[in-house]
Amino acid sequence: MIAETDAELAVRAARAGAGVVRAMYGESLTRYDKSAGDFATAADLEAEKVILDVLLTARPDDAVTGEESGRTGAGGTGRMWLVDPLCGTLNYAARSMLVAVNVALRVGTGVTAAASADPFSGEVFWTDGERAHVRRDDVDEELRPSPLSRLVDVNLDPPFPNEPGFRAVRLLADPEFVALFRPRVVSTTLAVAWVAAGRRAAYVTDGHLRDSVHFAAGIALCQAAGCVVTGIDGRPPHTGTGGLIVAADQETHAALLRMTANQAR
Repeated sequence: MIAETDAELAVRAARAGAGVVRAMYGESLTRYDKSAGDFATAADLEAEKVILDVLLTARPDDAVTGEESGRTGAGGTGRMWLVDPLCGTLNYAARSMLVAVNVALRVGTGVTAAASADPFSGEVFWTDGERAHVRRDDVDEELRPSPLSRLVDVNLDPPFPNEPGFRAVRLLADPEFVALFRPRVVSTTLAVAWVAAGRRAAYVTDGHLRDSVHFAAGIALCQAAGCVVTGIDGRPPHTGTGGLIVAADQETHAALLRMTANQAR
């Protein structure tokens, strides 16, 4: 019997979580306050429980960091699963279907497998660290980034560690941004996977994202698909001032980098 790869396990775990999210959609769910303006629902907790069960049953010697439960598992091998069971909780609670279920495996300093599942389309965006695909009805299609839509998602949620030098919302009023792009604010990292899939030209956010359960899967997908992925200062991810610019091509990335640099002047 062929052993299940880490990438296939990530897909299976993300699908299991997505099944819970889909099944509980529309219910009157208990909310659990975490911080000002941030909360989890019973769906977040149940989806994370199912995902962790899949991962730790298959890889009992690995560690897991879940958004809701924190760190669990052994973790003596340098293998850490990063789990965001429901990215877009506020969307979900408002009965909007723009959410994602994110699972990523960090081995050492790099993410070697990741999956981002859309519970409502049934699509799973996944990577083995080398190439990126979308799986629909158990058929895989390679992801191909494209700038043609000109749609750029901008994350407007706090925290804003780089203000006053940079504030994502100011991009929306930048004359060059208005001339080149069309803004979107989806408020879920599903939009990062959409850059890899060619459905968005770019995605921009502030924040410190190393080992982020929200962003690890999307960043890995975009890197494997050949997107341009840097911090908001153009440096490699998780260095410099942090933040994230993911773009379908060099031209789109260069334009957004100019606009972020303009804010700091």
